[in-house]
Amino acid sequence: MSDKYESLKLCNQLCFPLYAASREITKRYKPLLDKLDLTYTQYIAMMVMWEHKEVTVKEMGECLFLDSGTLTPVLKKLEQKGYVLRQRSTDDERVMNLTLTDKGLALRDDALSVPKNMGKCVTLEPEEADALYKALYKLLGVDPKKL
Repeated sequence: MSDKYESLKLCNQLCFPLYAASREITKRYKPLLDKLDLTYTQYIAMMVMWEHKEVTVKEMGECLFLDSGTLTPVLKKLEQKGYVLRQRSTDDERVMNLTLTDKGLALRDDALSVPKNMGKCVTLEPEEADALYKALYKLLGVDPKKL
């Protein structure tokens, strides 16, 4: 006999292992990022800055899949730490421009160990990690090279 509630079982949800794995990975980042005095969200924001040097808040939000309401306190904190400058556009005051500072650029060298150490925490074979990476970006509907 078929269970009409089968689709509501936790073990049948794609969202749950994605959620749990995301929380677990973020938890493993914490001790590495504590050494840099960064939260995970600050860290991914800095990765955008290290790559692009100058972006708008909107562009950063598109890269990180975050809205400006989530990003604003993160960016204010990064500015307080001296890693980024936030300035209103002279062309359109609704646009907030972000610029990487020399101090923020210097932090990049300290962060080099983070990906290597996180790699030690992942229990997937390289091929499995690559397949997961591709599947997750496919699920998001974006080409990671265009972020």
